[in-house]
Parts: sequence; C-alpha cells; structure tokens
Amino acid sequence: MDEVREQVRQRYALAAVETQAGLGGCCGDGGCCTPGSVVDVDEKFGAGLYSAQDAVSIPVEALAASLGCGNPLAVAELRAGERVLDLGSGGGIDVLLSARRVGPEGFAYGVDMTDEMLDLARANAVKAGATNVEFRKGTIEDLPLDDATVDVVISNCVVNLSTDKQAVLAEAFRVLTPGGRVGISDVVAEDHLTPEQRAERGSYVGCIAGALSRTEYLDGLTRAGFADAEVTFTHQVADGMHGAVVRARKPLTEE
Repeated sequence: MDEVREQVRQRYALAAVETQAGLGGCCGDGGCCTPGSVVDVDEKFGAGLYSAQDAVSIPVEALAASLGCGNPLAVAELRAGERVLDLGSGGGIDVLLSARRVGPEGFAYGVDMTDEMLDLARANAVKAGATNVEFRKGTIEDLPLDDATVDVVISNCVVNLSTDKQAVLAEAFRVLTPGGRVGISDVVAEDHLTPEQRAERGSYVGCIAGALSRTEYLDGLTRAGFADAEVTFTHQVADGMHGAVVRARKPLTEE
C-alpha cells in the first residue's frame, strides 16, 4: 500500500512541476502526468470536462493541473454559504471554483498529500484573489479536519487512487455535518470486471486499476453510514470502465 501511495505522490508531484514549467498534465491512457504532456487533454479526463465559463474564471495553472475525470461541482450542486472539502485537491481547480460558488459566506478546503501540488494550489489561490479557501496537507484516509466540519465533500478522480477506499468514505462521513452530502466524480468499473481485469485496462496511477465496481462503491458508502447512495455512469474511459457521478448523504440522525 505504501508503495502505491508513493507512486501516486511521485506522479502528482511531477504534474505540479510540469504545470509550473508550462507543460501541463493529464490523466488517461498514458497514465497520469506523463512527461511532455500538454494542457489540451481529451474529453475523458482533465480540463476538457469543465465548461468554458469555469475555465476562464480561474488561473490557467489550476486548469492545466486538472487530472480529473469529471466536474464534481456540478455533481454536488453547491449553494451559497456552504463549507466544502475537496479530497485530493491537486492544483486547486475544484477548490477555487467551489469558493466562487459558495460565495464570501461559504468556505472551501482542499486536502492533498503532495507538497508540490499544495504549493501550486496556494499560488493559484493568490492569483485568483480567493480569500475563502485553505489548503491542508494530509491523506484522504486520515483527513486533517475535525468532525462535522463541512457541508459537502467533493472529489475528482482521486478516491480510485487510494488503497483503503473504505477509510476514505468513513473519513468523508466523519467530517460531514448531519444532513451533509458527497458529490464525487470517479472512475468506476462495471460489476462483471474482476480486479485483475481492471488492472489489464490501465495502471493504478492512471486512475484505472484501483477503481471500485459500481456495487462495491454502493456497498462501501452504506458501510460508512451514508444513505441514498447512487452511482451513475457518465462516459466510458476504457472497456467496462466509466467516468461516474457518485452521490450520497449523511443522515440527519442515525437511521
């Protein structure tokens, strides 16, 4: 597990360095953050999944560092005044866009384990003039936030990178206020694919091999305590593998 985490950290550190050097980053068939990659990624991953309005509202470095498989802001339907946490916040694109949507009365946190990405995200926040944001170092399996801190947890193609996804879901549940919700974009496998078959379709750091199946995701959300869990496929990223929208809510009281 530690070896996989270090591989992920190295890949995303490289992505941050490439972005700062003007090379950009990607997540897809060649693996995340391939050296020499550019900003113009395909429609399956990265910057191409954001609207033109979103793209022009944030620093180009944040957009260039996007390694995701969807747009979790649209998934989570953020509202003014809400407190938001982005798991694996990378270059800060989803935190900065969240901060704009929740407005000055709201707040957006980002958690990332990679120093290079945190440096990039903080620099992007300064460029964007965002004052209602904070980026914290930590892992998504052990979040550096108190219980019941946020109203919404979002994530963009990061949960699949964890080697302990149940811990990630449990931590998301812990930091949410009662009635809070998760809105996640992730890569999810069709139920008939075995873990070995998923690994054949792409690497772990390339956001494919570590993906849960649809039923595994739903079961994991239920075990963590969530209600009304749903996983909806949005676009195919490999044979039997899909970009997906994952939603669930934390009950107001124990159910």
